[in-house]
Amino acid sequence: MTSATVTIDDIRAAAVRIAGGVSRTPCLRAQTLSELLGCEVWLKFENLQFTASFKERGALNRLLQLSAEERARGVIAMSAGNHAQGVAYHARRLGIPATIVMPRATPFVKVRNTEAHGARVILCGETLADAAAHAEQLRREQQLVFVHPYDDAAIIAGQGTIALEMLADVPQLDTLCVPVGGGGMIAGMAVAARALRPELRVIGVESELYAAMQQRLANQPVHVGGETIAEGIAVRDVGVLPVEIARRTVDRVLTVSEESIERAIVMLLEIEKTVAEGAGAAGLAALIQHRAVFAGRRVGVVLCGGNIDTRILASILLRGLRRDQRLIRLRVGIPDTAGSLARLLTVVGEVGANLIDVFHQRIFAHVSARRTEVELTLETRDREHVQLLLRTLAAHGFNAEYLPDDATE
Repeated sequence: MTSATVTIDDIRAAAVRIAGGVSRTPCLRAQTLSELLGCEVWLKFENLQFTASFKERGALNRLLQLSAEERARGVIAMSAGNHAQGVAYHARRLGIPATIVMPRATPFVKVRNTEAHGARVILCGETLADAAAHAEQLRREQQLVFVHPYDDAAIIAGQGTIALEMLADVPQLDTLCVPVGGGGMIAGMAVAARALRPELRVIGVESELYAAMQQRLANQPVHVGGETIAEGIAVRDVGVLPVEIARRTVDRVLTVSEESIERAIVMLLEIEKTVAEGAGAAGLAALIQHRAVFAGRRVGVVLCGGNIDTRILASILLRGLRRDQRLIRLRVGIPDTAGSLARLLTVVGEVGANLIDVFHQRIFAHVSARRTEVELTLETRDREHVQLLLRTLAAHGFNAEYLPDDATE
């Protein structure tokens, strides 16, 4: 790939080529997020693509350039999910047989959707690198055409069409905030941005656990790994061509924590009423975690994917409630007499807290045998509401202890 390059003409040609095959997704101002984060936030809703990911753009651009002989042989790709769905969906539309190799830990929703698009799915290895090695073996054995998820000029050009649309819709943008996995999207978008608006800042965002692009650009050895909810950008190393392009066109790459990504997912769902996966929310996570970098700027953020496992989403939402103290646990010592628990719960109800669960502890409590401990799980409005609840309980003679997340006894 080192001899290849991508130009603005390639991206414009890709835009013409894929027109009608992918959605021209909206880029809308997020008023509430702008007020909360201290910058003007514009969201590019790539999670509204048919397969809920930007990956369709590059996949379709690549598939449309195959020869008749290559189409007949069929294609193979490795992917953690979104590239898989993009290749599978458009390959079926074009009548091209598709085989997809995915890591075993790929979320079920991505595996199921890829199979639903008619592809043959093979689960192999623990990482994307393992899946890539197996895909390469199958390519040789079965004479398939490899469709790389990011280290391919046609893929990069297809992803660059996102920036064309954003700058056409919102020409006043002065910053693009782009999630980075293998680097194909930021490479394509940065080429387009530099050609159309040379002064525009292009900022990449990686998970702290998978900061391969940041390390590459700093000429450091790549050390990545760990469990992340942003599996879509959990890439062991970035592509050769994306790195070459990024060195010339990308201003900087930030990293974000798992907590920031979770916060971004919750904010997008609660405020914007849109579902983003971990990778899709990484751009907003950067605005949350690195506010000074974006303060006062007009920032275009790519919501690059919305394929999140519903079980993980439910867990993130509940963790968000806990983090904001809208879901809390209290430990209260009360007399072990009839009516004591009822009086406690009456006070809780009068303050407006909603009872989720109650656990009555007699045997293992660290109190007198004449008393008992009660643990309450409550839904509250916010942190101020929690403080009001604690003060009111104390005024009624109940000494309530707020239990932190790691409380075990």
